[in-house]
Amino acid sequence: MTGRPRLSIIIPTLNAAGDLPAVLAALDPGDEVIVVDGGSTDGGPALARSLGAIVLDSPPGRGGQLATGAEAATADWWLFLHADTVPAPGWRDTVDRHIQAPNGARTAAFFRFRLDHPSVQARRLERLVAARVALFSLPYGDQGLLIHRDLYRAVGGYRRLPLMEDVDLVWRLGRSRLTQLDIAATTSARRWRQGGWLRRSALNLLCLALFRLGTPTPLIARLYGR
Repeated sequence: MTGRPRLSIIIPTLNAAGDLPAVLAALDPGDEVIVVDGGSTDGGPALARSLGAIVLDSPPGRGGQLATGAEAATADWWLFLHADTVPAPGWRDTVDRHIQAPNGARTAAFFRFRLDHPSVQARRLERLVAARVALFSLPYGDQGLLIHRDLYRAVGGYRRLPLMEDVDLVWRLGRSRLTQLDIAATTSARRWRQGGWLRRSALNLLCLALFRLGTPTPLIARLYGR
């Protein structure tokens, strides 16, 4: 698309070399890609540079990494994306339609959730995430977040939390300033396959409940295993 708005795409990483090539290959070469690394030992930062990304160093902790990336972003629109989440083909045109909508700059957007696994458990989890989003307007970070820099700053941006940084920001945005894009992004099912589909989902729910009750995020992060 000629004259499309430039994005700053911010990706936090920690030993994500196996996932980065697919993610970076899905992005538009005209956009600014900022990889914020939290101390990888797998060669991921060098790989990201070789694929054209700007690489910044940060202490580990996704909230801090996302905040660091936002501080360096130069475009008007920012897309925060996990290192194991790949937007579907055509995603950039869908994003452009949101950007160009009359209320686009006043609304943050996120992708539909999809997993890269053919199992019944994966499809069930996708349906549960869709229900959570519909009922509570609560997307997680693995659905990405597209936001204008002015709206990001108005709500205070990402706080430097070790966990729940995505929920924290989404709650401050509120339902009226969130919308789901009509396209999916596919996330690796590795965490669920390794931790157990039911156990990992239950752990996520427990962490959300503890955060809602005001439990300090370092304690939740230790429970989560981060």
